[in-house]
Amino acid sequence: MIQAPRFWWLQRVSVPALLLAPFAALYGLVAGRRLRRAPRVAASVPVICVGNYVVGGAGKTPTALALARIAKAQGLKPGFLTRGYGGKAPKPLLVDPTLHGASEVGDEALLLAAAGPVVVSPDRPAGLPLLAQHGVDLIIMDDGFQNPSLHKDLSLIVVDGAAGIGNGRVFPAGPLRAPLRAQIVRTDAVIVVGEGKPGDKMVRRIARAGRTVLKAKLEPASRRVWGPRSFLAFAGIGRPEKFFNTLDRAGVPLTDVKAFPDHHAYSAEDARKLLARAEAEGLELITTSKDYARLARAEGDLATLRQRTKVFEVQMTFENEARIAAMIAEVVRRIPTR
Repeated sequence: MIQAPRFWWLQRVSVPALLLAPFAALYGLVAGRRLRRAPRVAASVPVICVGNYVVGGAGKTPTALALARIAKAQGLKPGFLTRGYGGKAPKPLLVDPTLHGASEVGDEALLLAAAGPVVVSPDRPAGLPLLAQHGVDLIIMDDGFQNPSLHKDLSLIVVDGAAGIGNGRVFPAGPLRAPLRAQIVRTDAVIVVGEGKPGDKMVRRIARAGRTVLKAKLEPASRRVWGPRSFLAFAGIGRPEKFFNTLDRAGVPLTDVKAFPDHHAYSAEDARKLLARAEAEGLELITTSKDYARLARAEGDLATLRQRTKVFEVQMTFENEARIAAMIAEVVRRIPTR
């Protein structure tokens, strides 16, 4: 996967964005029409969609896991539906982490499987029967906000407070997946993760549109003292620098970092280089849960890399969890079994 261009995240006008504006106008027209299509299918149980406005990561998977935890506390049995980005499953598949790797189902699906049944399906409505077989009474979609094939009963949009929506332009001139206004009108609530001026700007815009704004942050899943050895951190996610900054704030001693493109499929050569750098400088290795999942069921040098790498796990915490819990309870009450 190609790394997102830097000019996408500039708050000022840039020459590349202006040159790509005609293509963005055409892409936005098509994407906007797609958003306006009537949903093809409605699930028999409520569907909560966790999406984002832009290309790349914003914290959707940790948000989906947090929603599942809250739903379980209400006595619900949530299941997950995802496209399985980065995988190659051609038809609906119930994820089994003991059998499937990231190359088959994608890294997000492996993380979600720890919290409930997960079905990966390029055609999302086609995945509904598998979830029904496992008795789920709430479906949480990881991504798919812009996909009109399945009716959503609650659409929650995750926005990175430090990045916002970048330059506010539609792909390829910017990171937006569709024109912002067309996306906002189909949004029930926006979850702003972390702080920053871009996020504050989004909060004001969303509030003016009459949509609910919620605050959240990604925190270490556990508190610990790191050291005495320093680390080489590596990550192939949407914004790897955000992960590196998180490590620094958590007190993880860093000597070196290595960024890869989002959803990077690690090769044996990648593994050898990382292991060699760590060995030469006397460093330990550390990465994200997603990257670690991509190394599952690996062999040879990749298996060695996984064995020698520590995982920095994070969790999504909401500033007002009771509000989120009330939204889940309301959508379940409002949407009877169809």
